[in-house]
Amino acid sequence: MATTDRQATTLALAHALSAAERGLAVIPLSRTKLPALRSPHRDDPSHPPCRGECGRFGHGVYDATTDPTRIRALFAAAPRATGYGIACGLPPHHLVGVDLDTKNGTDPGGALRALASRHGFTVPPTVVVLTPSGGRHLWLSGPPDVVVPNSAGRLAPGIDIRGAGGYLVGPGSRTEHGTYRAARGTAGLAPAPCPPALLRLLLPPPRAHHPTPPSAGDHGQGLVQFVLAAHEGQRNTRLFWAACRAHENGIGPELVEPLVDAARATGLSEREARATIASAARLTGR
Repeated sequence: MATTDRQATTLALAHALSAAERGLAVIPLSRTKLPALRSPHRDDPSHPPCRGECGRFGHGVYDATTDPTRIRALFAAAPRATGYGIACGLPPHHLVGVDLDTKNGTDPGGALRALASRHGFTVPPTVVVLTPSGGRHLWLSGPPDVVVPNSAGRLAPGIDIRGAGGYLVGPGSRTEHGTYRAARGTAGLAPAPCPPALLRLLLPPPRAHHPTPPSAGDHGQGLVQFVLAAHEGQRNTRLFWAACRAHENGIGPELVEPLVDAARATGLSEREARATIASAARLTGR
C-alpha cells in the first residue's frame, strides 16, 4: 500500500478515536464511503441474518463501537480504510443526521428553511460537517426512547435523514471525491437537541390505507390499530407517533391504556410503552 494510503488510514484512526472519546460509536470506511470490512458471511448465502452475533468483524454499522481497543482492531483489519463512519441512533447522543445534498440541482438548504418556517421550528447551533460535493451534514440529538428511521428525499428533494441503523461520514475522512471537514466554529459543539416540530416530521406517517375518521373514538381506534400493526424495529416509533397524534387531537389521556395494551401486544414492556407515551406528552406540551 502506498505511503499516502497508510497516512490516510492512520489519520482516519486518529479522528475515529477522537470521535469515540465524545461518545460517538465508529466504524472504518473505504474511499467509497462504504464500510471497509467485508461481511464474513458473503460466501455463505444460506447463513441466517447476523448483526455481529458471530463475534467477527464485517457487519457494517453493527460493528460500531466507542471502545478504543476494538476501534484499533477494526482499523487493523481494514488497512485500506481512509475514513470512518459514525453510527446514528445510539446512546448517549442518539444522533440524527440531516444530510443536505446539493447534487442534481436541488436546494436542500432552502427547503429546510421553508419547512422550518411552515412548521415553526429553528435549527439550533450544532455540529455541521461540510461534504466534498458542497453539501452539509447537520448533527442533531434525538430522544432516547424514539427511533428515527432513515429516509431519502421524504422531507424534501435533497434532504436525506440518517437515523437508527444508518451512519454519517465523520469529519477528517478522505474519500474518492475529497475530504469531509467540520464547519468553522462547530467542531467543538455537542449535537443539539432535535426541535420537536422537526422530530415529528422525521417519524413515519401512518400507512395510506389507515383513514382518519371525524369522530375521536374512531380516530383513537385507528391509532391503536396503527400501533398493533408495528413490526420489530418499528414499535417505539409507531407508538410515539400515535401518542403524539392522540395528544394533539385532545384524546391523549383516554388513549394511554389502550396504547399501552397495544404496545405490549407487539412485544414492548409496559415500562417502555409508558415511557414512550410520556415522552410524546412532553413533546406535544400536554
